[in-house]
Amino acid sequence: MSASLGYIELNTELQNCISKEQAWHYRIVPKSNAKEAVVFYIDEQVKVNGQADELEAIFGKKVEFEPLDAAQIQKTLSVYYRMNDRNGGEVKVYNKKADNFLDDLIAEARSVGSSDIHVEVYEERCRVRIRIDGKLIERYTLDHEQYPSFINKIKIKSSLDISEKRLPQDGRIFFKVGKDKFDIRVSCLPTLYGEKIVMRLLGSDAGNINIESLGFAKDELENYLEGVKKPHGIVLISGPTGSGKTTTLYATLKVLNNTDTNIVTVEDPIEYTLEGINQVQLKENIGLTFASTLRSFLRQDPDVIMLGEIRDGETAEMAVRAALTGHLVLSTIHTNSAWGTISRLVDMGVPPFLIASTLNTSVAQRLVRVLCPHCKSEEDFKPSLYPRSFKPVREIKKHFVSKGCESCFYTGYKGRKALYEVITIDFELGEMIKNGNFAVRNELKDRGIKTLAENAFNLFESGETSIDEVYPMLLNTF
Repeated sequence: MSASLGYIELNTELQNCISKEQAWHYRIVPKSNAKEAVVFYIDEQVKVNGQADELEAIFGKKVEFEPLDAAQIQKTLSVYYRMNDRNGGEVKVYNKKADNFLDDLIAEARSVGSSDIHVEVYEERCRVRIRIDGKLIERYTLDHEQYPSFINKIKIKSSLDISEKRLPQDGRIFFKVGKDKFDIRVSCLPTLYGEKIVMRLLGSDAGNINIESLGFAKDELENYLEGVKKPHGIVLISGPTGSGKTTTLYATLKVLNNTDTNIVTVEDPIEYTLEGINQVQLKENIGLTFASTLRSFLRQDPDVIMLGEIRDGETAEMAVRAALTGHLVLSTIHTNSAWGTISRLVDMGVPPFLIASTLNTSVAQRLVRVLCPHCKSEEDFKPSLYPRSFKPVREIKKHFVSKGCESCFYTGYKGRKALYEVITIDFELGEMIKNGNFAVRNELKDRGIKTLAENAFNLFESGETSIDEVYPMLLNTF
């Protein structure tokens, strides 16, 4: 038991020895589960009268109880056997031997807003984890004997070869839960003890994405929209995987999506659908690459072209060529900052004078978790919590830390917010790019452009997030 947390810490095997319904009905929490007997903590306010006999019939072995404070039982039940998800719907806990476990697992992951499901095997255990707000949470364990059949079920649903266990495979599942329809990208990877599968939940309708609600500051949004409303040029969004780049791109496409505009996209995978946009799924195994598709796009009379990612010099060259011939090109690229995109394009072989004449706007983006407003706690701040290289512009005396409550499922955080760094490439910056002068920190500061580090510091200072969440961004400078 963790005295600091105030609840019993359970590993996944122990947690799954009883169902959610059993835990709440008897108000019990498993303490140990041996071959001879299973021991439960029980709410000290509950009168023990026949519960042991009922549970012994269920488990087929001796059941023992150990009284525990009612508040600790309540908090433990809320953490490990929560009754409601973040949308108020029921979160189901299934028997790991259930035939419909895969469908139920996907439905549960979707209901709690998970982006990925990880199914993994190790020497002594197999587990299932789901990613919520960017963090993986262990949810289930499986028996080794059941693991191969469960993997085969996933492979069959995603049209993969169940006889091939030595090579990586990729597939897709089209899934329907009630009125909710979505795609799942499946990646199968051979590991030391068996195949690992990651299922990414995709296919959300982009119709409800609003660019004003993403996290842009007012001046950042104005600068960004000025860049995307130009008739031609390139707009690039940089950031690591899972930082929300695709969401920003689709919010942008929604702004540009009119009956008099022809918009085409090539993506890997197609994460959102939007009526009125022509979307192409990348298929590199048959030669349908970003570069080859972009060549075909130029014969489709496009106004706006969206590339899922600029990965290599050939794709970068084609994007520049498309921009030079009068098209607006939107894409993503992997760099640490908005200005770092320039160096990345140069490294890919794009001449600086072409970058200067085609790049409209460069954006860097990150996602940070927001502290739960119901349980965040204020504490004295110690400057030693900053990265050693970070120089704060203002002194912070108090800050908020995550605690955890039933509202946020005891994670301390509730939802995420995007942070942006937006650079408009004007004439002066274009001249600096042409001349190979990339030391622009002072010029950008004179223009009032805030870096990711500055925006992260402001969010932390406002008390919306913790120092732990913004720490990686405070390390980044131009």
